[in-house]
Amino acid sequence: MDQLKNEIKEVIISALQLEDIKPENIVDSDPLFGEGLGLDSIDALELGVALKKKFGVKFSAESGENKKHFASVNALAEYITAQKA
Repeated sequence: MDQLKNEIKEVIISALQLEDIKPENIVDSDPLFGEGLGLDSIDALELGVALKKKFGVKFSAESGENKKHFASVNALAEYITAQKA
């Protein structure tokens, strides 16, 4: 799971062009939006596309669950693991 979390962090950094942030600077349990990394809805769309390309997982625009899945690196890792199972 740690490998997956690191890959997710690398996708976040590359997809959103966060050159001044390193994977080790992102805390697994910190929020990605608001107080955490400070991402916004445009970032969520870009990140969703990047995660789909990298891991083959889909996010539904109509799903109320997306906010939960994108809450943190931990939440994304759990979602991706569940989708691949």
